[in-house]
Amino acid sequence: MANPKDSLFGLGLEEQRLLFSQLQTAGLMEENSSRTRSDVPVIPKRFASFEDMPEYKQLQVHRVIVEKMRILDPFFTCHQTKAKGKTVIDGEEFLNFSTYDYLGLNGHPEVNKCAKEAMDVFGTAAGASRVVAGGRPPHADLEQARAEFYDVPGAVVFVTGHATNVSALSTLLGSRDAVYHDLLAHKSIILGAKLSGAARYSYPHNDCEALERLLEQTRAKHERVIIATEGLFSMDGSIVKLPELVALKKKYTCFLMLDEAHSLGVLGATGRGTAEHFGIPSGEVDIWMGTLSKTLCSCGGFVAGCKALVELLKFRAPGFVYSVGMPPPLAAASKKALELLLMEPDRVQRLQHLSAFFLHQAKERGLNTGYAEGYAIVPVIVGNSLVAGGLASVMFKKKINVLPIIYPVVEEGLARLRFFLSSEHNEKDIVTALVFLPKELPKARKKNS
Repeated sequence: MANPKDSLFGLGLEEQRLLFSQLQTAGLMEENSSRTRSDVPVIPKRFASFEDMPEYKQLQVHRVIVEKMRILDPFFTCHQTKAKGKTVIDGEEFLNFSTYDYLGLNGHPEVNKCAKEAMDVFGTAAGASRVVAGGRPPHADLEQARAEFYDVPGAVVFVTGHATNVSALSTLLGSRDAVYHDLLAHKSIILGAKLSGAARYSYPHNDCEALERLLEQTRAKHERVIIATEGLFSMDGSIVKLPELVALKKKYTCFLMLDEAHSLGVLGATGRGTAEHFGIPSGEVDIWMGTLSKTLCSCGGFVAGCKALVELLKFRAPGFVYSVGMPPPLAAASKKALELLLMEPDRVQRLQHLSAFFLHQAKERGLNTGYAEGYAIVPVIVGNSLVAGGLASVMFKKKINVLPIIYPVVEEGLARLRFFLSSEHNEKDIVTALVFLPKELPKARKKNS
C-alpha cells in the first residue's frame, strides 16, 4: 500500500509514474518537472519598472514642457490655513477659487465644537469596518439625518465619496444589467459601471432625446438598469434635466441614481438640492448619492433610499464592508453642517447671487463659460492644456488661486480654469479675479499655442 504522504488523488507511486508518463506523451506536461534557469522566459525589465510605464513617461514630458514654458506647477500647493474663500500660501494671502466650501461652513465654530466633542468621547477612528467594529452614535445620527433630508427610509455613509459611487454601482448591477450615464458624468460613476460588469451606454450631455433612443434600442436586452448622472456637473456647472429623466426611468422601468456631490447646499431655494430646484418629490429618485466633503465640510459619501437598498449596500458593498468606518468626529461635523444648512438658508441665497454675478461678469468680458448655469461652479474654457496652465500661473502671481483642468480630465481643446464660488466671496473678489483674464488670455494663447 502506498504511503499516504506519497498519494496523489489516491494514486500510489507506480500509478503516479504511469500517469505522468502518459501526460508527457500527450504533450500535456513538461518532461522536467523542475524548471532550470534556461527555461525561465526572458521578460523585458521595463515591465517591472514604474519609471518605464507609458503613463509615467507622459507625466514627465508634461513636466519638462511646463518647466521650459516657465509655468508654475499649481498642483499640491501647501496651504497654511483653512480651505476658505481666502487662503495663505507661503505666508501670502490669496483669493481662493479652488475650494468646495460652498456655504463657508468649514471651520465654523459649531461644526468644530461637535467634532471635538465626538473626538473626546469616541477618539479619532472608527476602529475597523463598521460590520466588524460596529457603529457609533455619530454614524447613526448622520445616516438618520441624511434619510430625513431626502424623506426616504434610510441612508448609509461611506468613508469616501469616490468609493460610494464605485461600490454602489458595482454591488447593485451585474453582467445581465446596464448603466446609462451622461457623457460628462463623474469618473467614479463610470468606474463603478465598469466594475459591475454591466453593459455601459453613454449619451451626449443632458440630451434626453438621445438617451430615449438608446433605451428604445437596448433596454429590452437587459434586466436591471440604472440611469446614473450628476445633479450639478462638477466640471461644467450645468444642471441635470431631472424632470425628463424621471419620466424616462418610469417609461422604461429603470432605477434613477442622482449624484448630489455638488448640488447639495447649492441648488434649490434652501439648498436641498436638485429635487427642490425642480420642485420634484425626492421619492421620484431611487438612489440619492452625495458626498460630505463639499457643503458639509467633512469627508465621505452617502447613499439614501429605500430600506432594501440601504441594507443591501451595508452588507454587500465592498467600499463599506471592507473599509474602515468613517471617523466619528467627521460624522458629527457633517451632521452639524447639515443642520446649519437648514437653519441658515441665507448662505445658499448669497452663494446663488454671487454665482450668477460671476457668470454674468465672465460673459460680459467675452469669456467662454461653456455649459455653466451660474451655480457655484463656473469654468472658463481657454483651449489647450498649456494655455490653461500658463494662465493659472499668471493668476497665481496675481495672488488668485484657481486651478487648471487639463487633459486627460477634459478633452485637450477644452482645457479650462475652474472657479468654485463660496458664500464667503464678495462681488469685489469676483471682479478682481476676472479683470485680468481678457488681457492675459490672448497672451497665454500666443505664448503656449
